[in-house]
Amino acid sequence: MSLDQSLSEMTLPKLLARNTVRYGDRVALREKDLGIWKRISWKDYWAHVRDFALGIRQLGLKAGDKVSILGDNCPEWLYADLAAQASAAITVGIYPTDVAVQVRFLLDNSNSSFVVCKDQEQVDKVLEIEKSLPGLKKIIVVDMKGLRKYAHSKIMSFARVEELGRKAHEQEPGLFDRMVEATRSDDVAILVYTSGTTGAPKGAMITHRNMISMISGLARVLSFHDNDSFVSALPLCHIAERMFSLIFPLYAGCTVNFAESVYTLQDDLREISPTAFLSVPRIWEKMHSGIAIKIKDALFIKRWMFEAMMPVGKRMAAARLEGRPAPLLWKLLNALGYVLLFRSLRNKLGLLNARILVSGAAPLAPDLQLFYHTIGLPVRECFGMTESTGISFMPSSDAIRAGAVGKPIPGIEVKIAEDGEILLRGEPVFQGYYQASEATANAFEDGWLRTGDVGYMDETCQLHIVDRKKDIIITAGGKNISPSEIENKLKFSPYIKEAIVIGDRRKYLVALIQLETDNVADWAQEKGIAFTTYKSLAEHAEVRELVQGEVDRVNTELARVETIKKFTILSKELDHDDDELTATMKVRRSIIEKKFKELIESMY
Repeated sequence: MSLDQSLSEMTLPKLLARNTVRYGDRVALREKDLGIWKRISWKDYWAHVRDFALGIRQLGLKAGDKVSILGDNCPEWLYADLAAQASAAITVGIYPTDVAVQVRFLLDNSNSSFVVCKDQEQVDKVLEIEKSLPGLKKIIVVDMKGLRKYAHSKIMSFARVEELGRKAHEQEPGLFDRMVEATRSDDVAILVYTSGTTGAPKGAMITHRNMISMISGLARVLSFHDNDSFVSALPLCHIAERMFSLIFPLYAGCTVNFAESVYTLQDDLREISPTAFLSVPRIWEKMHSGIAIKIKDALFIKRWMFEAMMPVGKRMAAARLEGRPAPLLWKLLNALGYVLLFRSLRNKLGLLNARILVSGAAPLAPDLQLFYHTIGLPVRECFGMTESTGISFMPSSDAIRAGAVGKPIPGIEVKIAEDGEILLRGEPVFQGYYQASEATANAFEDGWLRTGDVGYMDETCQLHIVDRKKDIIITAGGKNISPSEIENKLKFSPYIKEAIVIGDRRKYLVALIQLETDNVADWAQEKGIAFTTYKSLAEHAEVRELVQGEVDRVNTELARVETIKKFTILSKELDHDDDELTATMKVRRSIIEKKFKELIESMY
C-alpha cells in the first residue's frame, strides 16, 4: 500500500498498515502485567491483528457480520476491533459493566455472530443468555483463567484463534494484505450504542470516512505528535475512548498505555506521565476531590503554601480563561507558585508532562476548570456526540475560554435552530441507527443532525452549551433554568458526588444529593461520628449540616430563582445496575424522578 494514499480513501486497517511500515519496532502499545509494563511494537500490533483476522475468518466470519467485544480495555480489544474491520465486518463494543439482560439486547439487536470476552465474568453473562441467541457462532475468550472446566462447544481462546490465523498466513502470506487493501472508506466499520438515557440504546453506524474526517479535522486544532502518549482508562466501547485509544494513535502514530484498572489510574498516570489525557467530568471531579481532602489533612506548612499560592494561580488562570493579558508581577508570582506548589500537584496527579487535556461527554463545572488552569493544567472542554463520531467542537490552545467548547472542527458545520437546539452536518456525521429507520429520520432535520442540546454562539464564534433540551427547567414563574450549571457547582464540593436539581413547573428548586462516600466517611471519623453503612452516614444529622453548608455556599453564587430551597440526601448510592446511571455514569434523570417521586413531592 502506498504511504501517500489519499486520506479520503483511508480506513483504520490501512492506517495500521501505514504505521507498521513507518514505525516498525517503535512502541505502539503498553500493557501493565503484574506490575511490569509490557511493550508492543507496531510490527507486533500488525501481526496480532492479522492473525486474529485470519483466524476468525477460518471460523466463518464474513463481510458485514458483527463482532461484539465485551470486557475491560486491553490490547486484545484493539486487535479484535481492527481484525473485524479488516475483514469488512463490523465491531460492536459492549460496556463491561452491562448485566446479562443488557448484553443480550446488544448481541441480539446487532445480530452479532461472534463475541470476544475478556474473562470468565463476561463469559458467564453470555452463557446465561446464549440459548436465546441462535445466530451466535463463537465465544472467544482473552483470559481463559477459571474456564478449564467449561465444556461448551462455542467457547474458544483468543490465543487459539490467533494460532489458526498464523497457520493461514503461512499458507497464503499475501491474503491479509489484500483484505486490508480491499477495505473501503464508506463501509460501516463500527456500531456504537448510545447510552440510552431516554430509552433503549440505539446502534449508531459509523464508517471509516466518518472517523478519518473527524480525526483529520480535529488534528488541525490539537497538534498531535508521534511521540505523544495516552493512558486508556474509559471504556473502549465509548466513542471518546475509541478516539484516544484507536483513531488518534493510528492517525498520528501515538503510543497507548493500558491502565490496570480505574482504581489504579492515578498510580498508572504517575508512572507513564502521559502527554495527553482525555477524561469525563466525573474523573476530573474525583481527582480534584482527592487533592482537596489531602490538603485539609496536610501539615501546616503545606496548607499555608496552598492557601498562599492558589489565589495567585487563580488570578493568572482567570485572565487566561477570559482572554486578557496578565501583569508581569502576576507572571513572576505564578512562576514562584509553580516551583513551590503547582509542579508538585501536577506530579501527584500524574499529569506533569501533559500538554493536551480534554474533558468531554458531559458539562464541566467552570470552578473545576478554573482549578486545573490554576495549577497549570489547561483542561479544555469539548463538545460532540456519538452520532458525529465524537468531538465536533474543540477550542485551540490559545482560545480556551470558561464556559465555551470552542469552534466547530474543520469538516463540521453548525446551525442554531429557532428554539436554540444545536444542529450539525458534515462528513463526520453518522449514517444512521442500525435497524431503526424511524429513529434515524427523527435524528435529522432537513439534512442537519439534531443534537438535543441547547446552546448559542458568542461573538468569537465559540459555542456555549446551555443544557440538554429536555432537561431545561421552566419554573412556575416562567423562568428558564439550566440544572446542569447548578449541579456542577454542587458537585465541586468534595463531599457531594451527585446532585439532581428538580423544579420544572414548580415554585422553587430542590435537589437530590448523593454523598462522596470516602470523603464524607473520613470527615465523619475525624468528628467521631459513628456509622456503619452509606445509609447510616447519609441519615446522620451532622452530615446533613455538612451538606447544608455546601448548599448554602453554592446558593450565594446563584440568582434568587436558581437557589436550592430544599434538598434530600439519598439513602442509597445511585447504581448503573438499577438503571439510575448510564454506563458512562450519566444520571438517568427521568428514571430518578420516577423512582424518587414521593421523596421529591415531600420537599414541596
